[in-house]
Amino acid sequence: MNGPREPAGRTRRALVICPDRALAAELLRVLSSRALAPVVHHSYPPPGALAAQPGLCFVDAQTDPETALRLIGELSTRWPCLPLVALLGRNDPDMILRCLRTGASEFLVYPFSEQEWEAVWERIAGVGFGNVPDFKGGKVYCVVPGKGAAGATTTAVNLAFQLKRAGHQKALLADLDTLTGTVGFQLKLKSSYNFLDALTHSDRLDADLWKVIVNHVRGVDVLLAPEDPAGVGQDWDPAPLVDFCRTRYDVIVLDTGGAFGDWNLAAARQADELLLVTTAELPSLHATQRALAYWDEQGLGRDRLRLLLNRHGRERTLTAEAIGEALDCPVFHVLPADPETLDKAVMEGKPVSPASRFGKSLAELVERLERPPQRGRARSLLSLLFRSP
Repeated sequence: MNGPREPAGRTRRALVICPDRALAAELLRVLSSRALAPVVHHSYPPPGALAAQPGLCFVDAQTDPETALRLIGELSTRWPCLPLVALLGRNDPDMILRCLRTGASEFLVYPFSEQEWEAVWERIAGVGFGNVPDFKGGKVYCVVPGKGAAGATTTAVNLAFQLKRAGHQKALLADLDTLTGTVGFQLKLKSSYNFLDALTHSDRLDADLWKVIVNHVRGVDVLLAPEDPAGVGQDWDPAPLVDFCRTRYDVIVLDTGGAFGDWNLAAARQADELLLVTTAELPSLHATQRALAYWDEQGLGRDRLRLLLNRHGRERTLTAEAIGEALDCPVFHVLPADPETLDKAVMEGKPVSPASRFGKSLAELVERLERPPQRGRARSLLSLLFRSP
């Protein structure tokens, strides 16, 4: 997908074009240590497909060398000052030289050693990328269910309105669930337009077109998912849409369908705060552990992760502390069981009352999100319940 303009997120943007998924995963682990938020393409884009200049670009030069060389040449011609790093699967002097002659400014050979990466990064910083201040823009919260029916959409919907009440002037709630998006159902909204329209026209989004695509509800803009399951291709990327939204909103809440898959992973990578919602039921905790393991494998750092324990009451056998130890991820906040309030809100198509138990807990959550606590990594015997065989 093409972006409408240069990125405007809070972190520096790196473009990763890497059909080799193992190579991409290793690179993402390295990039996460540099506070970079990469946009990943798992196939080589066609000529002219990249509309906005990234701050830094990595190109897989081993999967299809000739296609990669043509792409490197195109990118270096369009953006001569772009730091462009060729990724190689082995130390091949001939291929390294071809990449450099075509326009690559640096190269990395897999597996990436710390010494090699530091040397490349130092040279990149020398031409300006490493010293560029962070982009400023709206803060992105991505809400993800550890398991279906954990209450993630309910949390996302009401979080957006609570953020608005907390003083954010411009707030967006975006339903990016490609299969079962239910934000429209919860808010009793119907629209002829949805996020697929925004993605399809991401290269020409402007204020007038955006007003037609979104719905306006109680001071919050709402971007809906398609009513029918969305035909999102493997190469579709929410990053250009999120980047556009950052330029228009103080805060953005993304509601996603889960942790797994390229689309959901790409959405998670855009987040400043990644809110993983689970419940105390053992199947939900097991699924949440799998989601955490998947994110770890994909190089998604836990520094932005906030685990929310939903529908938790005093009658629960497992405490929030024990659950955090079992998942090796501390519970950031507990949302209470408040079924009457939530059912009433859905029936009326409104956010929950801020005076309700759930509403008050959301207000506490928003306050805490601005001052995240220290994290621990303690374990308990309960972790045996979720240990992989």
